[in-house]
Amino acid sequence: MIEVKVNPYRDKLESLLKKVRPRLSSTHNLEFKKCFGAVAGYVNGNIFISCGKFGVALKLPPEALAMLFKEKGLKPLKYFPNGHVKKEYAVLSQHILNEPARLKKLVNKSIKFSQK
Repeated sequence: MIEVKVNPYRDKLESLLKKVRPRLSSTHNLEFKKCFGAVAGYVNGNIFISCGKFGVALKLPPEALAMLFKEKGLKPLKYFPNGHVKKEYAVLSQHILNEPARLKKLVNKSIKFSQK
């Protein structure tokens, strides 16, 4: 019998990306790897998204982060409660996760920024 390991963080990332970028895996090398108890999404070998107990976080350029952090419900990424802040990441609010068009723009921005 084949054992299938379920990872809710990976499942959440895959589901989210299928909604906003359904052809991402056919246009880029998309991978998911465990990262500090979470799951990170990589495009062409570069991390751009992460999902864990903290929620869903995107790697974004400073100007995008500055605009996002003006909104309620967003926070900086920390993999552990007493860990250091990952300065290039924002943990997205449920409000943003429920706005497919806006989320798609942020994912696209994250993918582009991660390739630099």
